[in-house]
Amino acid sequence: MNQPSSPRDLFDQPAPGGGPSAAGPAPGGSTPNLRGKTVYAVDAHSLIYQVFHALPEMSSPEGEPVGAVYGFARDVLMLLEKRPDYLFCAFDEPGKKFRHALFEAYKANRPAMPDELVSQVAAIRELIDALGIPALGHPDYEADDILATIARITEEQGGRCVLVTTDKDCRQLISDRVLLYNIRKDQVFDRQALEAEWGIRPDQVVDFQALVGDPSDNVPGVPLIGPKLAGQLLKTYGTLEGVLEHAEEVAGTKRRENLKAHSQHVLLSRQLVRLERHVPVAIDWEAGRLCGFDPDRACELLRRFGFRSLTDRVVALAGPATAPAPKRRAEYHIVDTPEALQAFLEKLRRQRRISVDVETTHLWPRWAEIVGVAIAWTEDEGWYLPLKAPQGQPRLEPQATLEALRPVLEDPHVEKVGQNLKYDMVVLRTSGIELAGVAFDTMVASYLLDAGQRNHGLDELAKRYLHHDTIKYADLTGTGKQKKRIDQVPVAQVGEYAGEDAVLPLRLRRVLAKQLTRTGLER
Repeated sequence: MNQPSSPRDLFDQPAPGGGPSAAGPAPGGSTPNLRGKTVYAVDAHSLIYQVFHALPEMSSPEGEPVGAVYGFARDVLMLLEKRPDYLFCAFDEPGKKFRHALFEAYKANRPAMPDELVSQVAAIRELIDALGIPALGHPDYEADDILATIARITEEQGGRCVLVTTDKDCRQLISDRVLLYNIRKDQVFDRQALEAEWGIRPDQVVDFQALVGDPSDNVPGVPLIGPKLAGQLLKTYGTLEGVLEHAEEVAGTKRRENLKAHSQHVLLSRQLVRLERHVPVAIDWEAGRLCGFDPDRACELLRRFGFRSLTDRVVALAGPATAPAPKRRAEYHIVDTPEALQAFLEKLRRQRRISVDVETTHLWPRWAEIVGVAIAWTEDEGWYLPLKAPQGQPRLEPQATLEALRPVLEDPHVEKVGQNLKYDMVVLRTSGIELAGVAFDTMVASYLLDAGQRNHGLDELAKRYLHHDTIKYADLTGTGKQKKRIDQVPVAQVGEYAGEDAVLPLRLRRVLAKQLTRTGLER
């Protein structure tokens, strides 16, 4: 199933019932008309724990642990860069909640927060205050309940809500106007995703979880009723009550006995997993528009934590939101005849810095055959030399072409720029060419500047630093049963794709090199 990769992919159409509200801003605390608006709500502790366990240990210049602070700051900045209409962070306040009165052992198996994380939570709260993001919490309720309350209000006021969480409890909140967003994977989770994974509707989630249980929260389920069977039972009988009423019809003697024996426990479990959508928490909607954003204070905190690479993003956020710049065009040439090759080589031999990209048949370099070579030496012009092509289309003789390129590729005085050049080096070495003069690899530069980022691919870097949407590999080759090898794609299409892969590292080099110098990482 093809899922949208981000909330914006789903929320790019006007909300049903009209466009953005013409009403002015509501005073702090009152609920505005949210028609046409998108509200983001972050499950703060869930995200904090995710980044704490996902990222390596990091220390501030003063020696304090800051790995979780870095991961949280990076992800929240990514949300801010989406320019949300409203943004809130919900926190779990210390102490027992109303669910403990229902079931004393609720979350009894949860270990205490690690000591090295406690101080980081305080730092995170200080940072989001500087970023102007309201922090919401309630002594008797959990962050999920606050998310449920925000989702309800947003729906009632005609808006759309993105819940930034991976907590499965929140799947019960999914609707046409509410979706979940896994920021670590940049993936949304909606009705279709729920149906694909659990085979149920959002209104059946609490019944599903009651049957299956939730070990992470110490919520008991019915023994021998797993996710697959729970989904099947709810599809057949509709509700938890329906399942219990038809327990005698369930296959398996032990399962039938368990459903009967645990009928009261499973109803209690449903109470535990059902989120409260009317938490009496004061929501300052005016503050949720990020009116309190203090870029100077935020940058000061980031520098104190040692996050120099993030300060530029804060400065950029402080500027006015602008419409996306028009896509920067480049000219791509296909070199597919001996005469064109000679003319190209005459120009190539005069260059002192080139960007190189090798198109191949396989992701693993030692298994790959070269389909073509793309080279650029300016930011707006690329050249593609096809060595393999669909039958009937012109191409160059592979061995002779590589031999003609060898003097430049092996010249250490000609700087080589590229993306993940290690791959190209291995592929070329397999063909007997030792790429020399490697001077700048955009993937390595990105990692040095932001090691905690999930993605250092060219598509992501072009989008992050150049605001450029690249040609996607799957758009060339297709997917599934109709997928082609790249050497089966028309040369003109491969040439534009490969030429872009050669041009973009040159554009990125200019941007990334400045950041490396500014942060003292250029060597």
